[in-house]
Amino acid sequence: MSENIVNSSKLKIIPLGGLEEIGMNITAFEYGDSIIVVDCGLSFPADDMLGIDLVIPDVSYLKDNYEKIKGFIITHGHEDHIGALPYVLKEIPAPIYATRLTMGIIEHKLSEHNLLGNIRRKVISFGQYITLNDFRIEFIKTNHSIVDAAALAIYSPAGTIVHTGDFKVDYTPVFGDAIDLQRFAELGKKGVLALMCDSTNAERPGFTASEKTLGPTFDNIFEEHKDTRIIIATFASNVDRVQQIINSAYKFGRKVVVEGRSMVNIIDTATKLDCLQIPENTLINTEQLKNYPDEKTVIITTGSQGESMAALSRMASSTHRKISIGPSDTVIFSSHPIPGNEKAVTKVINELLRKGADVIFQDTHVSGHACQEEIKLIYNLVQPKYAIPIHGEYKHLKAQAKLAQSLGVPKENIFLLRSGDVLELDEEAAEVTGKVPVGNIMVDGLGVGDVGNIVLRDRQHLAENGIMIVVLALEKGSNQLMAGPEIISRGFVYVRESDELMDEAQQVVYGAVEKCLDKGISDWGRIKNCIRDELADFIWKRTKRSPMIMPIIMEI
Repeated sequence: MSENIVNSSKLKIIPLGGLEEIGMNITAFEYGDSIIVVDCGLSFPADDMLGIDLVIPDVSYLKDNYEKIKGFIITHGHEDHIGALPYVLKEIPAPIYATRLTMGIIEHKLSEHNLLGNIRRKVISFGQYITLNDFRIEFIKTNHSIVDAAALAIYSPAGTIVHTGDFKVDYTPVFGDAIDLQRFAELGKKGVLALMCDSTNAERPGFTASEKTLGPTFDNIFEEHKDTRIIIATFASNVDRVQQIINSAYKFGRKVVVEGRSMVNIIDTATKLDCLQIPENTLINTEQLKNYPDEKTVIITTGSQGESMAALSRMASSTHRKISIGPSDTVIFSSHPIPGNEKAVTKVINELLRKGADVIFQDTHVSGHACQEEIKLIYNLVQPKYAIPIHGEYKHLKAQAKLAQSLGVPKENIFLLRSGDVLELDEEAAEVTGKVPVGNIMVDGLGVGDVGNIVLRDRQHLAENGIMIVVLALEKGSNQLMAGPEIISRGFVYVRESDELMDEAQQVVYGAVEKCLDKGISDWGRIKNCIRDELADFIWKRTKRSPMIMPIIMEI
């Protein structure tokens, strides 16, 4: 009994995703009978996840503890922090707390999933507190590559946790105020139990440049390309970047077209909330492009990561219905490829260059994440007892751990957690005391979680080796071969040029069936296995390939 009392006075921090990976950020904080969840993001599929659209976290632990959940606290409006909400909220319809632009983007998502009427939502201002049972949460102003990003001070009976969210220190932001460093310092003076700090750029020395430094860069590009149409690809959610592009376009007397569904949605939301200032008569529809000379237009588009269905990729591959690329175009990539997207981005760049376009992909992007000196600044202001690096692959978390150690945090007080770890902590001690189930839930079309590793393995097999379908008919009762075997192949060899191989394969199947029938084997399962084994052996010897073999027996 006494052990339970000791445990109940500790705070549990349980990351359910986002550690040792980029994306899918979601962390549960548990004290007594209260759980709050910070962020609920998705990640994009890896190359080996064939046909998968999105990956969302396994929230079995939250479902099992549904009655304890008091709300979702969202730090900012990027997909890797909000993208899984519509899927998770269907099973865990808890309230959402977020700043105004973040909430505006979330509401758009919820309306697409018909959830808007079911979920309680509250917009929180910076400096405001919300109390959820054992937790009190304060939203603190930070800077990032999207407006209204927040850090969180999470007050619990066990101590205060500072969660930075994704952040950088920008003294000259395009919109709104600079990061509230004073508040971080005040929290540090009062005493902070643990700091959970963004690790994305923890390997990079120095400071991250201000977003505002890109304004003069765009002006220079517009000045140098007065005779061409300008197409700029960037992240849909980077509202400040879009603002600076619009400022340059207005300065040089150009009309602006916005392409890509996510870009249109976010710009619409940001404009309604006054987070984006667009001069009158600057925006035009895609249909109106033909009314203006190329050198008087700018197209802001999605597709900076080479996504095959995004607007820029469709323009590059000549499948966009309204915009074609030609020698009178200058295309600017205002982003860095996310790790893993380099090949896709290079492919799009090559296609654009082949069409004669001028492509610019250097010096037109600044990161939204803190480099080493900014991370050090936050540590020095907050002075945490424990350091818990978050947001990043293992190498990023490790880089921040080294920084924390160099700033005087004892090695034993730095925790490199993995998704699923349960960290229990208070002023006396901190330790990982267990694990909860975590993992990837794959979204394929309308199916959520119905595609697992076995289906993916089959897709991989089909993609690499193809399939051979063997069809034959046996007489009911006597099991005599009445028709076939016929062999149909897809993705294995081009049948018209492989007649000899397919004829031999047919003979192998015929021999396997005869062998089974001669032995009096009437069980179809055993006959199918015999066909599969004999044919696989023959194909491997002849071609060194292993197609999926699927025997089908019909009864006549």
